Amino acid sequence: MQNIVERLLNGDRRALARMVTLIENEAPQARRYLAELHQHAGHAHIVGVTGAPGAGKSTLVTRLVRELRKRERKVGVVAVDPTSPFTGGALLGDRIRMMELAGDPNVFIRSMASRGSLGGLAASTRDVVRAMDAAGYNPIIIETVGTGQAEVEVMRAAQTVLVVIAPGMGDDIQAIKAGILEIADIFVVSKADKPGADQTVAELAMTLSLDPNRRKLAWRIPILKTSALKDQGVGQLADAIEQHRQSLVETGMLEHRAQRQVRNELQVLVMHAVMNALKAEVSEEEWDTLIADIAKRDRDPYSVASELQTRIGLKE
Repeated sequence: MQNIVERLLNGDRRALARMVTLIENEAPQARRYLAELHQHAGHAHIVGVTGAPGAGKSTLVTRLVRELRKRERKVGVVAVDPTSPFTGGALLGDRIRMMELAGDPNVFIRSMASRGSLGGLAASTRDVVRAMDAAGYNPIIIETVGTGQAEVEVMRAAQTVLVVIAPGMGDDIQAIKAGILEIADIFVVSKADKPGADQTVAELAMTLSLDPNRRKLAWRIPILKTSALKDQGVGQLADAIEQHRQSLVETGMLEHRAQRQVRNELQVLVMHAVMNALKAEVSEEEWDTLIADIAKRDRDPYSVASELQTRIGLKE
């Protein structure tokens, strides 16, 4: 354990890559390593990037990483992709789209499969972020799948959330309906060289002005325009991300968000342990039988759940 942990803490990329693989494979030793690394993490600024598919998140992240490298930052990227129904692996492969960054020793990119996680984040995303954090990467960018309302999960893992919206896609209206406006710390109107960008900015500004809760907050949410084609606006975005972190520190919200994230992580870990206990206690055949009985109305789900709860030693 000490070998891989010490190598990772010293910035060894191969040790970090090995650690991430162990995490993704849910290897038994991964938790021991992560427990050792926990005290060395907590320094990185975690930036979540979310928005509808096709909004240009991957291109924006690539440009943002380039800008951060100009500022001599050591950047980690976790790109959470939809899961292949056949292999269980990442389907889109954001690393392919970010190949121009691959040769930089101070950039570490990892694609992860969401594996059906409704919130657009793989269950092991936090662990991978923790490993990158301990290895000295700061900031760490999490790019989510982009699946709508469930994207709010990203705020439980990130300190600063960017919501990316492209003009002409109806994203502004969809975002309002989905509720992801509520999680944004910074709005990014991407593809700003396209028609309709100014209208999207105006609609977002109007929506924010009508929100009484937002008006009470110390942080005024900026709406920034970026164009990957013309390479515009990314510097201002990097500045806004840093300004938001400073605001979190000054207002005490950084600690509040950290506690919120830890609370959620503990709940997830406990639920994972409960599911593992159930899998160990109940065979696939018994599951199928129970499900069939409930579907036929021979049994009800409440009494079955109560029985299973008792079998794994949980009180009602």
